[in-house]
Amino acid sequence: MSEATDAVVVTRNLTKVFRDFWLREKVTAVADLDLEVRPKEVLGLLGPNGSGKSTTLKMILGLLFPTRGRIAVFGRRPTDVRSKARIGFLPEESYLYPFLDARETLAFYGRLFHQPRMQRRRRVDMLLEMVGLGSVAHRRIGEYSKGMQRRIGLAQALINDPDLLIVDEPTSGMDPIGTKQFKDLIRTLAARGKTVILSSHLLADVEDVCDRVCILYGGRRQAAGSVDELLSQQSMTQITTERLDEPTLARVGEVLAAAGRDVMEVSTPRAKLEDLFLRIVEEARERRVVTGGAVAGGAVPEFLRTGEGEPAAAPAGREVIEQLVAAAGRDGSAAEAETPQALPDAAIPPPPAAEVIEDLVAAGQPDQADDGREADPDAADAAGPPSPPPEADRLVIEDLLGGAGGNEEDPQR
Repeated sequence: MSEATDAVVVTRNLTKVFRDFWLREKVTAVADLDLEVRPKEVLGLLGPNGSGKSTTLKMILGLLFPTRGRIAVFGRRPTDVRSKARIGFLPEESYLYPFLDARETLAFYGRLFHQPRMQRRRRVDMLLEMVGLGSVAHRRIGEYSKGMQRRIGLAQALINDPDLLIVDEPTSGMDPIGTKQFKDLIRTLAARGKTVILSSHLLADVEDVCDRVCILYGGRRQAAGSVDELLSQQSMTQITTERLDEPTLARVGEVLAAAGRDVMEVSTPRAKLEDLFLRIVEEARERRVVTGGAVAGGAVPEFLRTGEGEPAAAPAGREVIEQLVAAAGRDGSAAEAETPQALPDAAIPPPPAAEVIEDLVAAGQPDQADDGREADPDAADAAGPPSPPPEADRLVIEDLLGGAGGNEEDPQR
C-alpha cells in the first residue's frame, strides 16, 4: 500500500502483542495491519469479538502503544497533543460523572478545550437539542438509561467540533429513533468534511452509513473495500417493477427461457422494520402522546455544519447594551455634571469596539462556579425580569465605552 500524504490516519504493519507478567506472548490482538483513512470518509471496522477492533482504535488514539509498526494521525504521532485536539471519541462504554447533569457534563468537557464561556454555552444548548435531551438536561447522568447516556456521550464527542470522529459501538443500547438519528448525523458530518471511523457489530448500520469497510479476524485484515465492491453480486441482475399478474410473469419466464436463463425468485419487496417503527412513533408524536424519555433530536448545530466558528453575541444581549448606552446619552443632568464643556472633535473617543460589547454581554450572563456547574435556568425564571441598573452601574458602562476599560478582556474568556 502506497503512502498517502493527505490521509487522516495511516497505519503500516501495525502489531500489538499482549504479554503476561513474565513477558511471554499471551495474545496477538493486531497483526501487520495496513490501514488508510481518507478525508471526508466514513470507514467501518468490522469483526467478531476479539478481532482487534477496539485495540486498533486505542492505538490510533494513543491510549495503547504498538508492539511494532507505524501510525500517523494528521501526519503526526498519535500521542501528539495537536492531533488529539482535533479528535472526538465515543468509547464503547460511556464513562461520565454520574453526579453531573447533561448541561454540566458538556460544559465540563468544553472547559477542557479552553472554550470561551459564551461559545461553550451556545454549543451545549445546540448539542442537547441535537441529541434530543434538551427536555431532560436537568437530570443527573446517573439517572439516564444506557441509550440516553450514549446520546450525551455522542454530544460530548462533538463539543470540540472535531475533524476526526472515532466511535466504538455507538448505537449500543440506543432505541431505533436514536439509531436512525445517529446514522443521519454520521452522513451529515461526512458531507460537511469530517472523517469518521466507526466500529460496530450491527452490520446493517455499517452498511447504511459507511463508504468503506475493513473486516478483521484474528487481528488481521481479511477484506477491505467500498461497500458496493464487497456486496454487489455481479453474476445476478435484479429488476424492480410494479406488481405483475400471472400471465405477464409467464411471458417473462418464456423470454428468459428463450435466452437460456431461469427465473430464480419472484417475491414482493417489503419495507424495513426500522421504517415501520419510526412511522408508528411519528404518528404517536403527532397525537401528542407524552413520554418521559429522550425525544427525536433537532438539527445539526451550526458549528458542526460550517466549521467557521461561532456566531456573534446574542442579539438580545447586544440590544440591552445599546439601550443602556442610549439611556446614558439621554440623561442630560448626568452628562452636564460629567462634561462641563464640549470636547473638540479630535478628543471625541471612538465608537465602542465590538469586543467591548461582547464582554459586556458576557458579563451580563449568570456566572459559573469553578466546578463547571451552570446556573439553574428555572431559578432565573422564578426571579422575574432583571431590575434596571443603578446609577453606579451606568457610570461603569460609560467608563468602559469611553476607552478606560475597553481593552480589558473577560477573565472567563
